[in-house]
Amino acid sequence: MTQTAQRFLPLDVFRGLTVCFMIIVNTGGTGGVYAPLEHAAWHGFTPTDLVFPSFLFAVGNAMSFSMKKFNTLTQSAVLGKIFKRTAIIFLLGFLMYWFPFVHHTENGLAANPFSHTRVFGVLQRIALCYCFASLLIYYCNKKVVWSISALLLLGYWAILWFCGTPGDQYGIHGNAGSALDHWLLGDDHLYHGEGFPFDPEGLLSTFPAIVNVVAGYYAGLFIQREGKSTAGVLKLVLAGAVLIGAAWLWNPLFPINKKLWTSSYVLLTVGIDLVILAVLIMIIDIMGITAGTGFFTVFGKNPLFLYLLSEVLAILFYFFRVGNVNVYTWINENIFQQLSPGKFGSLLFSLSFMLVCWLAGYWLDRKRIYVRV
Repeated sequence: MTQTAQRFLPLDVFRGLTVCFMIIVNTGGTGGVYAPLEHAAWHGFTPTDLVFPSFLFAVGNAMSFSMKKFNTLTQSAVLGKIFKRTAIIFLLGFLMYWFPFVHHTENGLAANPFSHTRVFGVLQRIALCYCFASLLIYYCNKKVVWSISALLLLGYWAILWFCGTPGDQYGIHGNAGSALDHWLLGDDHLYHGEGFPFDPEGLLSTFPAIVNVVAGYYAGLFIQREGKSTAGVLKLVLAGAVLIGAAWLWNPLFPINKKLWTSSYVLLTVGIDLVILAVLIMIIDIMGITAGTGFFTVFGKNPLFLYLLSEVLAILFYFFRVGNVNVYTWINENIFQQLSPGKFGSLLFSLSFMLVCWLAGYWLDRKRIYVRV
């Protein structure tokens, strides 16, 4: 835990918006959820599909500040920091999926076996993308970094096309990433939320996600140089529009797909993030409108901790019971579905859950406690 450093308000708000929305979409109630709060079933895009790549983009933004300190450190010290942070975030993600380490059975509690614990996931992807992006940026100049980023996007496209099941290269069963995960980890270590073993945060699809972090890093550098000018804002909007257009042009050949993290999806999400940042800078820095930003900066100053808190709290809600019903379901059915049956009641629960996490973040901010890994 450290004290806060000088901050860049639009980036804090951007991070806060991302974490706030992430908590809302991850904790839908039992009465169903509105379509914009659901991921696309397969190909396609919804507002919810923007959340995770925006988190990675925000990681890159933060790196544009933190990596300046690397210039004063030895190579071994830099590598130590990168690998230590990677290991801690990856381990936190792995332990989160294993938590609470026991489950209910007819005979009482039984241990959750390591053999059936998910290996990859959200925090694990953040850790790996941070690691690869940091190493690329530290060792390579900007031109090389962008060249490798392009190679990651084009190479991923080629691997899926040539190594997947013919006729089903972009399908949930026939894609090469899924085949690699099955071979590398086995079915028991994969995500089963689709009703069968398939991990949307698998190893192969992590490589194009690195580009979201790289783009966030260079966007952060650009904003520090030119972001507070109208010309800088226009450049961000133009870059975002170009990437969004390129994504939709690529879409017929390589469909926009969050669960495969396709290269067209990377271009689309980076483009949208650039436009959102430009709008925030225009409103906050150029127009000087800061009313309401404090709510989101609470999330933006402790993003990783508050995301982890939200996930652990939801896990505990599912674990503990009131009679034969878990607390998560009991709260929804006996409070929020009674207030408003259906999707609106679910939304009220999601918003309330998010506000509980916000209160924890507000307390930390008032104490000037900022959790860093």
